[in-house]
Amino acid sequence: MRALISSTLRTSLKFIHLQNSYNYSACLPIVRNMSSEVEKAKKTKWNKHETTLFDKIISKELPADIIYEDEHCLAFNDINPQAPTHFLVIPKRRIPLLDESDENDKELLGTLMLTAKKLAKERLPKGYRLVINNGVHGCQSVYHLHIHILGGRQLSWPPG
Repeated sequence: MRALISSTLRTSLKFIHLQNSYNYSACLPIVRNMSSEVEKAKKTKWNKHETTLFDKIISKELPADIIYEDEHCLAFNDINPQAPTHFLVIPKRRIPLLDESDENDKELLGTLMLTAKKLAKERLPKGYRLVINNGVHGCQSVYHLHIHILGGRQLSWPPG
C-alpha cells in the first residue's frame, strides 16, 4: 500500500498517528474530505444577500446540535467533525468573513473568542485549537464568520 501512495501524500500524512503506527489507508478518507472542503470553498461564491446555512441554524429553520446560545452567539457541534471534539461558535449577527469585520465589530469578536475559550475549557481541558477560515485560500465555504474549536486528541503541526 505504501508504494502506491505518493511521497507528497506520505509527507502530508506523516503527523497522523494511529495506534502507534502509520496507517495510511485509514487516513485516506481524511485526505479526501480535506480535498472536498477545498473544492467546496473554491465553488462557493459570496453573496451578501443570500441566506447562509448558519443563518438558517440561528433562525431554527435547520436543526443543529446546539451546545450554547446567548443573545450574541450560538455554538453547535460540527456535522463533519475533524477531531473527536469539533464545534463552531458563530455570531448571531452575520459578518461574512473576518476581512469584512471592522472597529464596530470589536466587542462581538471579543465575545466570540471568550465564548470559544469558555466552552473549550469545559470540554477540552488538555488543550484545543481555534481556527477561522477566511476566503477561498483559507478554505471558507460558508460566508458567515465562524470559529472552529477542535480537540480531544493530540493535534499535529503544522496544520494545512
